[in-house]
This record gives sequence, C-alpha cells and structure tokens, in this order.
Amino acid sequence: MVKIELFDFQEEASLKLIEITSNKESKQTVLMKAPTASGKTIILIDYIDKYLNNVNSNTAFIWLCPGKGNLEEQSREKMIKFSPDKKTQDLSEALLSGFEAGTTIFINWELVTNKGNLAIRESEKKNLFERIDEAKKKGIEFIILIDEEHENNTSKADDIINSFLAKNIIRVSATVLKNSRFEYFEIDETDVIASGLITKAIYVNEDITDNADIDNDYDTLLNLADKKRISITERYKEIGKNIRPLVLIQFPNGKPETIELVEKKLEKMGYTYNNGMVAIWMTDDNKRGVDDSFHDNDGTPIFLLMKQAISTGWDCPRAKILVKLREGMSENFTIQTIGRIRRMPEAKHYDDDLLDFCYVYTFDEKYKEGLLSSVDKTYETRRLFLKEKCKTFTLEKQTKSPEIYSLGEREILKKVYNHFVEKYNLEKDVNKNKTKLEANDYVFGKEIVRNILHGKFIKLTSMLADSADFVRTKTKVNTHEHGIYMLHVIDNIRRAVAMESNRVVRTILERLFRNNLYEFGKYKLLQLDLAEFYAFLINNESKLKDDFREITTEISNQTQFVYHPKKEEFKIPLQDFFKYDPNVKNEVEYLSNAYKNYTSGNATSIIRSHSEMLFEKHCEKRDDIEWIYKNGDSGQQYFSIVYIDGFQKQWLFYADYIVMKKDGSVWVIETKGGESHGESKNIDRQIKNKFNAFKQYAKEQNINWGFVRDKDGELYINNTEYFEDMANENWVEITEKF
Repeated sequence: MVKIELFDFQEEASLKLIEITSNKESKQTVLMKAPTASGKTIILIDYIDKYLNNVNSNTAFIWLCPGKGNLEEQSREKMIKFSPDKKTQDLSEALLSGFEAGTTIFINWELVTNKGNLAIRESEKKNLFERIDEAKKKGIEFIILIDEEHENNTSKADDIINSFLAKNIIRVSATVLKNSRFEYFEIDETDVIASGLITKAIYVNEDITDNADIDNDYDTLLNLADKKRISITERYKEIGKNIRPLVLIQFPNGKPETIELVEKKLEKMGYTYNNGMVAIWMTDDNKRGVDDSFHDNDGTPIFLLMKQAISTGWDCPRAKILVKLREGMSENFTIQTIGRIRRMPEAKHYDDDLLDFCYVYTFDEKYKEGLLSSVDKTYETRRLFLKEKCKTFTLEKQTKSPEIYSLGEREILKKVYNHFVEKYNLEKDVNKNKTKLEANDYVFGKEIVRNILHGKFIKLTSMLADSADFVRTKTKVNTHEHGIYMLHVIDNIRRAVAMESNRVVRTILERLFRNNLYEFGKYKLLQLDLAEFYAFLINNESKLKDDFREITTEISNQTQFVYHPKKEEFKIPLQDFFKYDPNVKNEVEYLSNAYKNYTSGNATSIIRSHSEMLFEKHCEKRDDIEWIYKNGDSGQQYFSIVYIDGFQKQWLFYADYIVMKKDGSVWVIETKGGESHGESKNIDRQIKNKFNAFKQYAKEQNINWGFVRDKDGELYINNTEYFEDMANENWVEITEKF
C-alpha cells in the first residue's frame, strides 16, 4: 500500500478517480482540475495503487510528464518511495522488455512532441506498436495519465496516445475547463489552502498606493520585492526556521537588454552571480546557479531570473515573491504562474500572515487565467470527404498581386490627418486640438498612467473578477527607459493595420503630434515635446489603434484595381477537416452539403454563427439546391477574393459559401451578423470594402452573389448597395433573390 498520509481532499480525489474508471458506463476521458501544489503526483500514485490492488491488476499505466528536464524521473522516484511494491519503467525499458501488467511507465512529453527529437525513431515507433499489440494479446489494459498536457497537445502526441487504445485517459491540469464530452471533477482550492500546502492568500502590489508616483518601473518593483524578502527572512529567523525566501523575476521573452537592466539594478543592490545571490534560467542552455541545492529551503540564491515559459512542472517551495516585468506595455499576466510561489516551504501554515501569504509585484494591466488545452474545447475535429458530383466544379479565385502597391507615406499621412480633423473637429490651433482630444478621452502629460491590480486574493480566479481592486500609478517619462515601450506601441499600431514598417508609422505620428521636426507643417495637429510624445503614444495606444483601424475601413475604389489581382483556378478540396459538436441534439445529415457525412453536428451554435446556422438550415430545406460548400477562413486551398482597405492595402476575403443550384446557377454567399433588438450584430469593420469588391468580382465572373444577415430569426439578402441598417430597402427576404 501507499506509504503516505493523504489529506482528506487528496483521498477523495483518488477515490473519485477509482469510482469513475471502474464504472463501465463512464466516458473514456477524465478531466481532473487540480490547483498547483495540491499534490497531483501523490494523488495519482495513490490512485494507481488502489486501482491495481482493488480493481484490475492486469493494467499498465502510461504516465506522461510535463516540461523539460527529468520530471518523469522525479515522478518515478516519488512512486518508488511511496509505493515501493509497484514496478516502474521508463520508455526505453518498456520498448526493450515490453509492457507488463501492474507497471507504470513514465514518459516525458518531450520524447513525443519535439520536432527533430529522435527519442522515438520510426523503428522504435514500430517497436512501440508491436509492444502495445503484445500487451493487448495478453489481455493487459492501458490507462494513460496526462499531467499538464496543454502545452504539448500536438497531433504527434495524439497519435502516440491513441496507439495505446487506452481504457481511460486521465488528464490533470490546473486550468482544465469543464466539458460535457468528458468526465469532470475538480479539487477545491480552499481545501488545498486549509491543508497548509499552499499559501492562505496572494498579495498583489502591496505597498503601492493609489496615485503613486513611480520613478522607474524596474527599480520600484525590485525594491519592493527585496524589502518584502528581507522582512520574511527576518521573521523566519525569529521563529527558528532556516529558510531563505526566493524572489522570482519573470520576463515575458527574456530580451537581452531587459535582462541586463535588471542585472545592473541587482548589482547596485549588492546581489550578483559571483556572490551566489543571483541565478538565471532562461533556457537549458542559459542556466546559471540552479543546481541541486537551489531548491533546498536554505538554498543560496535569493533571486532567480526566468522566462515566463519556465513555469510548468517546476517548483521551488521557498519561492515566495514573484516580480513580473514587462518588455512592452500590453502583455498579459498569466495568473497560473503564481503557482510557482504558492507552495509552503514546510507544507504547513505558521499562523503569521507575512509567512502564510505569497507576494506578486507587477505593473501589468491585463490578466488571464492560463494556457488551455484544445481538449477543453467543446467541439471535436473530423475529416470529411467530398462527394463525387462536386469534384469537377471550378471557379476563378483571386489572390494578392505583387504589382499592386499600397499608399505611400505622404498619402497615408494625409489620410490620417484628415481622419483626425473630421472625427474630432480639429483645426490649426494646437491648444484647441489638445482640448478637443482630451474631451474624447485622449490622455496628455509627461507621465505614464496605469491602473494596476492591488489587494489580497485567496483564490487565483478572484484576480480575474470584475470586483477586483485597481490603483492608479503615474510614472514620469524617461525617454531611455520608456523608449522600448514606445517602440512596442508603434509596432502594435503597425500590426493592427498591417502597415509595411514601424518607421512609416513613427514618422507619421511624429509629423502629426510632435513639435516641429519635419516639413509638411500643414499636417501638424499637436506640438508635443519628446516626453509628452512618448506619454501620448503609451497612454493612448488603444485609442490610436482604433483610429488607425477606422481609417482602413474608409471605402476604397475597388474598381481601379479589380482586374489586376492574380487569378487562379479554385477547386473544392477533396477532403477537409470540420469542427463537430458531439453534444448535438437530434442529429441529422445535411444531404445538401458538398461533403459526405456532414451533419447538423457540424453546424451548431458553438461552431457556426447564428446567420451561418440559419443559412445552412435554409438550404437544407430547399428542393432547388444541388449542393452547398462551406468555405474555409484562410489558406491557399480555399476560395478568395481580393479587396483593398483605406490605405489601399490588399487583403484576402474568404466568402462563406458557394452554392450550386439544380438549374446550374452558381451563388457565392457571405453571411454577417444581423440585427437584434434594433442593434447591429456585425463586427466586421471592413464590411463595405468587402461588399464592393465582391460586387465587382461577381460582375466580372457573371455569377450570383449576396451578403446575408439575420433579423428576428429570418434571413435577408443584399447585393446592390451596402447599408448597415437592415430597415433599408436594399435588404430583402432571402427568397426574393436567392
């Protein structure tokens, strides 16, 4: 039996797994949501022990471990320690001697997911399949345990998993979502807290007050973290504990320039690699000071520089403080990484908030729960094959032409200038312009203003609640320090509208808003000095992106280039993958669809928009439809039309449906969000440009076409002139034209 005392919640989780996997009526896949540091490894070891002793001893367990390094070895060592009478193997041993009943085989994900990894060569893969076949002939059943699989859920891994034909697949993660396709249960985070395994609460940005003036982001965060580390160290000493709390300094990408800034700051504080106080782990090749003793409660390093990616499957119980730095202004904070600092170093509370809490310092403003696996999605993916009658169909499609060029810098400048003047009623007086822009929520000054999360949170998910508290901070612009942020904003604006270069975007912004550095003074809207300019861009990134996007939606003259796009022959793909809802009610096959076995399960609300669902049902009910093809959203194999935006940039537009009627007429249909309660549901900013390009294409090809939208459960079509308001006479009931 397992030689360990389980907490009540661990015992309950183990028994729940037994209950599900011993019930023949249960679904194959089991999802167990387990908070970080809840003892997932111990729970699974206990489950294996109970299952082999009480349910079916003729079972082999395949344990897939996360992360790089030797985590599968660590998990195996734990099983040897706590369940010494049960046999364990690694993959190479199993391939050599075969799979045996009562054995647990530990495999690292890296062996089956990395491109170019030779751990499972073709010859070994063949041997793997042979060993599985041997085991099956002996009556051995497989149960697969998948720990934190979300980062490694690839088709290659899926092939390996499926090859075992497992009786059950148990997926364990801290971020798994409930899904009706699978068995599901979760361990309550409060039970884990009550056990003493993890901290009582997380304190975010303690000692940062509302309207705080911040001189330097990195200095402020590191000073606060070190002050807290010193306080915790002293309290440990007061209660006779030899524990050295660790500060994790996390970079999103680990850019050399930001790492160097932090290293210099720590050096000024007296902490260096040379004196052993600092360690770094960016990659396995860029790792220093992280040895076997590092994880001990009295380990020497007190700061660890690390990338965000190094978070799954790695734990150091003395880690107490997390500093999340930014290398841009709009990065998300993944709250799941807080799991790295939530463990209690002695698996117990001290009835002292300073020691029983963990601490996060960050100026991030956006938060998300964590990485989620595709297994959490409520749909499956199925491959379908084209019907014979559709294989000869062809249609001319358009792709981008290298001979069509977007507007030059001067023309773009003029368009942006005119947009701001017209939208905000601006004029030549820069002071009045500033007042008008401020009235439209643009922020001015020489300080970077942010709203940062603040307060005590018991559950991780509480950090995502709408009721979470935020405080406002102000940082005086430092053109050296904030230059990186400013460039990041410019790049985000460029990507939002797919402009050619950051240089063009920066030049335009400077000509519009900075004091007179350039010619074309007639386009000057503001006269901001350098610090004001930096703050203006950083504080108003979201509004600037929206304004630039609006410019791209301005109606372009599609006629001037409509005959220039490259033209290619389109054929419907002989096979394709379609999303499928396994929970569809009263499933029926859509016989009108171009693909065999396409059903109502391929057209439910979790897969299709409301207008798409209505259109497919509409076609299925009609007698004059020969077939209907659902086009893809992107990719060279799908039907596309070229349109241009307000900057004269080419884009590909993938119309939703191609329909062949029994009279031989071809229709190309695009569905869009309609109206509900008098409000438009359309979210496509480029809808007018697409409509006009579509109109030109249909005229050239002499085919039928239309934009279809829904209102009050009915479909309406328009192929004349686009109006957003569906009360307009151009929107008619679909049967009047189609």
